[in-house]
Amino acid sequence: MTRLLLPLPLLLALAGCATAPPSNTENICAIFREKPDWHDAALKVQKKWGAPVPVPMAMMYQESSFKQDAVPPRYYFLGIIPWGRVSSAYGYAQAKDETWADYKKDAGGWGASRDDFADALDFMGWYMNRTQRLNGISKWDAYGQYLNYHEGWTGYRNRSYDRKAWLKTVSQKVQARAEKFSAQYKGCESSLTRGGWFW
Repeated sequence: MTRLLLPLPLLLALAGCATAPPSNTENICAIFREKPDWHDAALKVQKKWGAPVPVPMAMMYQESSFKQDAVPPRYYFLGIIPWGRVSSAYGYAQAKDETWADYKKDAGGWGASRDDFADALDFMGWYMNRTQRLNGISKWDAYGQYLNYHEGWTGYRNRSYDRKAWLKTVSQKVQARAEKFSAQYKGCESSLTRGGWFW
């Protein structure tokens, strides 16, 4: 009996490690070296949707800091009583219920999960692809892509972001991070393959 119970804490600990954010979220090379399956997922998204690896990664950093079960802050009724969340956003990509449902119908399949990194990044690639198609925003334009991601395609066309100086500031940060990730990635991309030095 004891032999059967002993591995359980170990399995739980391993499961926790598998879903923990990268230890260094400031360097895309360090992220992918620690989590090579994330790099595989990013390459698949790039091939499938044309989303350059550093851009959705920079957007995901902003949305969740790579936390699997990230949720928005709570809304407090009368300032003191917890009253649900400010939105239905959840997971790595902070995808809302209705948008995630659209993605699953259109491209993701019914088994897709918001707390699965590969699924969440694929969702971002899908969204970026539609942003380019609907609003003409380059997939390399992290600033414009993030404004669409936050405001929605109709909101962006209506320039809802013009009333949100804070959002423009955040989008500039996403653009700066995408540029930093891009510069870093150029230095390690060739080694981030099976058979590379870290394998």
